[in-house]
Amino acid sequence: FFVTRKPLRAFGASVAFVLVLVAVFARLIANHDPFDTSVHAIWIAPGAEYYLGGDNLGRDVFSRLVYGARISLFVGIVASFVGCTIGMAVGVGSVHFGGKTDLIVQRFIDALIAFPTLILAIAIMAALGASLLNVVIALSIVYVPSTARIMRAQFLAIKEMDYVLSARAAGAGAGRIMMKHMIPNAFSLYLVIFTFHLGGAIIAEASLSFLGVGTPIDVPSWGGMLSGAASQYVALAPWLAVFPGGAIALVVFSWNVLGDALRDVLDPRLKGTN
Repeated sequence: FFVTRKPLRAFGASVAFVLVLVAVFARLIANHDPFDTSVHAIWIAPGAEYYLGGDNLGRDVFSRLVYGARISLFVGIVASFVGCTIGMAVGVGSVHFGGKTDLIVQRFIDALIAFPTLILAIAIMAALGASLLNVVIALSIVYVPSTARIMRAQFLAIKEMDYVLSARAAGAGAGRIMMKHMIPNAFSLYLVIFTFHLGGAIIAEASLSFLGVGTPIDVPSWGGMLSGAASQYVALAPWLAVFPGGAIALVVFSWNVLGDALRDVLDPRLKGTN
C-alpha cells in the first residue's frame, strides 16, 4: 500500500536501507582493499575486475565508494543525533524556564544562526584540526541552534496544553514536566528534523573533505574522493567524479524524501491530506 500510494517515499526509504546495509557489510561487498594500490589499475576504466574503475594511485573506486558509505553514515547519524538532542534539550529548557533564561538563550542562538552553516563548520574545523571526530563535533555544534529554534516553537505550544498545566498545578517538578509531558509530545518533530539534518550532514562532510578541512586525505570518503583525483583529472577519468558525486546526490535525496515521509506519517495535522 505504501509503495503504490507513495512510490517516491518508498524509494527514499529503500535507498536509506540499502546504504545502511552497504555500510555494515562493506568488508563483504568491496572486492578490493580500499587502501591497496596497483600500477595496473591506474586510470583503468570501469570493467569486470574494477567495477567503477581505478584512480590516480591505482585504488579501486568501487571499494572506496563502499567504505565511504561508512564514513557518511557515521558522520550523518552521530552528528545529527548529538546536535538534534542537544538542540531539543536547549529548546525545552529555554521554554520551560522562560523569562531571562529564554531571552539569553535565544540571543545566543541568534548569534550562531547568523553564521552560514558551512562557514561556521569550517571555522570550527580550522580550530580543531582535520579528523573524523572533529567533523562530527563541528557538525553537531552547527545543528544545535537550528534545532533549538524549531523545537522551541513546538514546546511553546505544548507548554500551554491542558495536560502540562495540570501537571504543574499538581506540583510536578521541572524535570518531570519536561521528560514526561513536553519532550514525548514533540518527539515526532525531533525525528523529522533528525532525518533532514542527516542528509545535510552527509553533504557537509563531503564539502569539508572537498575543501581539505574534513576527514584526512587517506580516509576513503565521498567528499575526499571528489577533492582528490577527481578535481584534477576529471577530463582524463570522468568516473572519478561521476560515481562519488552521484552517490552523494542519491543518498541525500533519499534521506530528504524519507524525512518528508516521516513528517506525513507522524504529523497529525497532515493526516488525510496526501
